[in-house]
Amino acid sequence: MSMKYTEDHEWINVEGDVATVGITHHAQDALGDVVFVELPDVGKTIAQKEVAGVVESVKAAADVYMPVSGEIVEVNEALRADPSLANSDPLGAGWFFKVKLSSAGEVAALLDETAYTAFAANA
Repeated sequence: MSMKYTEDHEWINVEGDVATVGITHHAQDALGDVVFVELPDVGKTIAQKEVAGVVESVKAAADVYMPVSGEIVEVNEALRADPSLANSDPLGAGWFFKVKLSSAGEVAALLDETAYTAFAANA
């Protein structure tokens, strides 16, 4: 499946019933140099649009919202150790967490790349 996006500037990439979640290039550009991330606890179930974590930069702090409902199955310990990965590789090594989907239908309602690019251009 291709990547999907939220209006809160998170991306999600679904493989089977597990999705990887991170922040977009637009989000990390707006934040500036990321200096700290707070990641959710593995095993925690979080509903769509609830706060799942926090990202702090030299400019601001921002909540990271759940793009879909589900259970956290893994967090990126490398990101916790080196928050700058959110800047240098936000769509790769800078991922935040993995979630086991509760409702695959929620993914369909997210933005595709074309819609997100148009949205972000006006954000």
